[in-house]
Amino acid sequence: MSQHPAPEPASARPAGPSGTAPLEFLELLARGAPAEEYERPGLRGHDRARLLALRVRSELEGRRRREAELTALFETAHDLAGVRGLDDVLRAIVQRARSLLGAEVAYLTLNDPERGDTYMRVTEGSVSARFQQLRLGLGEGLGGLVAQTARPYVTDDYMRDERFLHTRTIDSGVRDEGLVAILGVPLVLGREVIGVLYAADRRVRVFEREQVALLASFAAHAAVAIDTARLLAETREAMAELEAANAIIRDRSAAIERSSEVHDRLTELVLRGGGVEDVAAAVSEVLAGTVEFAEGEGARARAVERSRRDGHAVRDGDAWVAAVSAGGELLGALVLGGHRELDPVDQRTLERAAMVTSLLLLARRSAGEAEQRVRGELLDDLLDATGRDPRLLRERAARLGADLDVPHVVLAARPATGGTGQRETTDRQRLWSAASHLAATRHGLAAVRDGGTVLLLPLRGGESAGNTARQVAAQLGAAVHVPVTVGASPPVPAPAAAPGTVAAACDEARRCLDTLRLLGRHGDGAAADDLGFLGLLLADGRDVGGFVRRTLGPVLDYDERRGTDLVGTLEAYFASGASPVRTKDVLHVHVNTVAQRLERVGRLLGSDWQSPERALEVQLALRLHRMAAAR
Repeated sequence: MSQHPAPEPASARPAGPSGTAPLEFLELLARGAPAEEYERPGLRGHDRARLLALRVRSELEGRRRREAELTALFETAHDLAGVRGLDDVLRAIVQRARSLLGAEVAYLTLNDPERGDTYMRVTEGSVSARFQQLRLGLGEGLGGLVAQTARPYVTDDYMRDERFLHTRTIDSGVRDEGLVAILGVPLVLGREVIGVLYAADRRVRVFEREQVALLASFAAHAAVAIDTARLLAETREAMAELEAANAIIRDRSAAIERSSEVHDRLTELVLRGGGVEDVAAAVSEVLAGTVEFAEGEGARARAVERSRRDGHAVRDGDAWVAAVSAGGELLGALVLGGHRELDPVDQRTLERAAMVTSLLLLARRSAGEAEQRVRGELLDDLLDATGRDPRLLRERAARLGADLDVPHVVLAARPATGGTGQRETTDRQRLWSAASHLAATRHGLAAVRDGGTVLLLPLRGGESAGNTARQVAAQLGAAVHVPVTVGASPPVPAPAAAPGTVAAACDEARRCLDTLRLLGRHGDGAAADDLGFLGLLLADGRDVGGFVRRTLGPVLDYDERRGTDLVGTLEAYFASGASPVRTKDVLHVHVNTVAQRLERVGRLLGSDWQSPERALEVQLALRLHRMAAAR
């Protein structure tokens, strides 16, 4: 395959005849030759054709430049239409301005109204960190002058130009960057200058009018981009505010619906006689939390007091507290857990629930007081009107949940208060309230008598009167917060069948109570059987045999089983003044035998049998036993 030699360049060929010069110029135009080639020696003498060719060449270059400028402007407009980020759009504008103007550096500053100056926002081609962080006061440097006057400024040699104010900071930044020629055009939005767009070179350069106009076009696009970004930001902010408002409306609507729901449920609870626990459960479900009723002030005393004083629910750590009060009296509080923040409507719901709770508590108290009066009236009739019809007594007791045909015990209770006046009255009121509650829970009766309280309670299987008295003393003392002393009667087999036995039993219970108080056993409970020989003296029945058995029973049983005479040893021991030596002379046995017998007695009666009180009871029991044996 043959190869043809490459055509010789026109610059290397000798100029042809004069008629071929225009063709040479056309060839130079066709391949875009530089202007220097139009001056080579071979084309001299054709000045008119050369001038025409250079003019055509200049026109073509201008059209190419305008085409590139238009393309860059269209691309910038496309960037704006695509709603790209503001930083991306401004960076693209600066890059295209630098490229089209053939500048070594391009940058853009924005005005800061708060500080009254202008600062670097985007740079392209910059190498100096100090320059990139420059801030220019209005009127300082070329850029400050542009920002102040809203007019383009251009300088061929920045450091030698005296038309604007030079400052050490700005000059140092420009010198670090090595800039010489600078062109700056304002970014105008309406009538306000918002910044400056620059093109700069590190050599002396004259920026042409067309280049100033081109940079101004880019500045106009930059201003539009900034305004668009501002509008978008405002739109997003407005949308966010609208969404927030919608969210608030939705939340409020949901809260109002919850409030309506809990109102309906609380109304239903009140109508069907619900309790405090039902209110707490309903509010817990509606408010999606845990609601508990706390009696009194509880562990959140300060929050409860603040809520009672202000009349609103208050936050206490991770909970909300709403005081439950009526007529200035604090009844307790509703405590909502699981909500550090609470919608005002939900807060009002909790407050409404606290109000309903106070109404329920007052209603319960009124009902309880009415029941207490009825129970007290029935017990008063048993104590004072012994001739009541037993059938009517049974019917009245049945309506109160009491059964007067089973064994009962009468208890006399009194607070061991050391106060007088108001304190004593308060303690008695508390005792009456606690005794009434205890009587209701144990299906018994209670009444106020002689400055104290009298209870008629059924005896539980296998429980003695003394044990019942001690249990009641402990329960009432814990409720009243002062020691409560309780005296018990012997069991009353069937109060309804023999109403008169209740009054007699009440007298014995009061005597036991008085004896306990005289003995200093405040806060204790006992029956006559628990008081030794004192009980024997107090009891109406005078159960001598019972007293002897309770005191000497183990010794009597031992003598009967073993055929011994420990009872005789005890009688001789006490008759000899509790002297084992004299006792052995009476019994005619060795002193060691006496000691062994007394040791056996101690094991049977307990180690304290020789204490003054027990010794007195043992001697009295021995006398009564001997008298009964003689009869």
